[in-house]
Amino acid sequence: MVKLFLLVQNRLHAIWCLTSKLDFIHKAQFVAGGYMTEAPKSITYSSVFARDSIHLAFLLAASNDVDILAADIGNAYLNADTREKVHTTLGLEFGQNFQGRTAVICKALYGLKSSGAAWRAHLASTLHDLQYHFSLADPDIWLRPNVKQNGDLYYEYVAVYVDDTLVIAEKPKQTMDCLAKSYGLKEGSVGKPTQYLGAQILEHRFLEEPQVLAWAMSSAKYVKGAVRLVEQIK
Repeated sequence: MVKLFLLVQNRLHAIWCLTSKLDFIHKAQFVAGGYMTEAPKSITYSSVFARDSIHLAFLLAASNDVDILAADIGNAYLNADTREKVHTTLGLEFGQNFQGRTAVICKALYGLKSSGAAWRAHLASTLHDLQYHFSLADPDIWLRPNVKQNGDLYYEYVAVYVDDTLVIAEKPKQTMDCLAKSYGLKEGSVGKPTQYLGAQILEHRFLEEPQVLAWAMSSAKYVKGAVRLVEQIK
């Protein structure tokens, strides 16, 4: 994550952020003080797909009778190199041999203004290598043409929301395995989506046509959880 050099440019503070998530997972993140640097002239944020786009993605999965796989890319930003020339002074947490030394930050740490854009560009390059191209209607929906086993022509899709990905294809595992070669997918996150971006994902089959698969999205679980938290606060 850091390399030692003598010549550096912008010095900033960096801290360790210790968080405890709602599922009781504890996480430590080394966060850079991006507030100490000037905003880059280029785009700095990581765009995400529109809500309507993900609804259409599930609709296309049902219409084309193909499968969906979801995955969460772990420590996504750290896969990309930073676009900024910054350094920091190492603290005691790096060991007595390194305490007080200057370290150049070479990865897109959380907190840097350009890290979101750097990660998006990195993932876009990976998807381009897999022959995916972004949709003109929504640049965070990626597609490529393919042929189903029955000979039908169709498009495979990858929907990206920062580090949350959905692969929609007849054989989505092929694309997911390719992504796993480039990135570390969080353990237990790869599988059919049951919850995505706060919404509960449900498979539904009609009684009249049980062979037809439909997808449904529900906010019931999210709302019940929010109400429960409010009641606990009271």
